[in-house]
Amino acid sequence: MNNKIWLSSPHMGGTEEKYVKEAFDTNWIAPLGPNVDGFEKDLENYLGNDVHAAALSSGTAALHLALIILGVKACDEVICQSMTFSASANPIAYQGATPVFVDSEERTWNMSPEYLEIAIQDRISKGKKPKAIIIVHLYGMPAEMDRIMAIADRYEIPVVEDAAEALGSSYKGRKLGTFGAMSILSFNGNKIITTSGGGALVSTNEEWIKKARFLATQARDNAPHYQHSHIGYNYRMSNICAGIGRGQMEVLQERVDARRENYTFYKNELDTNLFKFADEPNPDYYSNRWLTTVLVEDAEGTVDREVIRLALEKDNIETRPLWKPMHLQPVFADAPFYGDGTSEKLFQNGLCLPSGSNLTSEDKERVINMINNVCTTHSV
Repeated sequence: MNNKIWLSSPHMGGTEEKYVKEAFDTNWIAPLGPNVDGFEKDLENYLGNDVHAAALSSGTAALHLALIILGVKACDEVICQSMTFSASANPIAYQGATPVFVDSEERTWNMSPEYLEIAIQDRISKGKKPKAIIIVHLYGMPAEMDRIMAIADRYEIPVVEDAAEALGSSYKGRKLGTFGAMSILSFNGNKIITTSGGGALVSTNEEWIKKARFLATQARDNAPHYQHSHIGYNYRMSNICAGIGRGQMEVLQERVDARRENYTFYKNELDTNLFKFADEPNPDYYSNRWLTTVLVEDAEGTVDREVIRLALEKDNIETRPLWKPMHLQPVFADAPFYGDGTSEKLFQNGLCLPSGSNLTSEDKERVINMINNVCTTHSV
């Protein structure tokens, strides 16, 4: 069997071991330590805009803490982009709140500003003003942030920016992860940089970040004994994982460049009559191209997303359908939804192609050859 081509595998840069070795040499193996402090500072310097960062165990933990800090409680409602991974919506349920899902728009595949405002107005008319809006930058593509932030400001609803897939992307020259009242990042093994597992909460509000660090370390009060006045969580990043992150930050732009090159390669090599790519709408949008995604749109119906995906799978090439929208998930079947079916169509036709920054030229040629072979076979 051919070697495995992964969808998006970890890619070390070479200096991670230095930071991890320092942790071992100084016995900073326990949670927290110099690497955590350094990683947080690295993130703050990279993102700019006077943000503060708390390094945490996952992006999901960051989103959960964001909702806690914003005061989301049982019976509240939180608007969430429907087309996303379940981790964007699950923390709403952790709080006993109800997710209100909003459909995508066609330009960026992210939250539709039109349906966002419709959802807000309808929930207010029902006596349920949403406590927060969770906007996701899908696959690294910036959402329509000007319009979304204007709507959020008009109704005075805080935005939590889910930039788990979007570190290295920007909108109008401003880094994603700096627009929301709070923003979250993910450093899972498949992300553009990794700490093996981890995330971060980001905000210009330093007090919120201090509170997040407090809650993430079991909310231990300042006392010589173990005393707790709040419910806390074991959400802090370890000093070892943060050491990996420090090394990864040194090669972040290289990783972005490589993934953008992957996108350009696929677009140049695939038939654009059959494959529709998610182009940046205009120069205001800069995507890290975390994953290269395509819509398979065969007018004659002889080849579809699943035909291609299964053929690649047989050749040991990992691909994946786009995220299944949250309003179609059994666990959220009763949640309100506002939209016109755009995200459903994207899910039905969309495919994520191998996009790792460590793909070789031979890997990409193999992917293209397999896809072209499938298309040729099914068009005969």
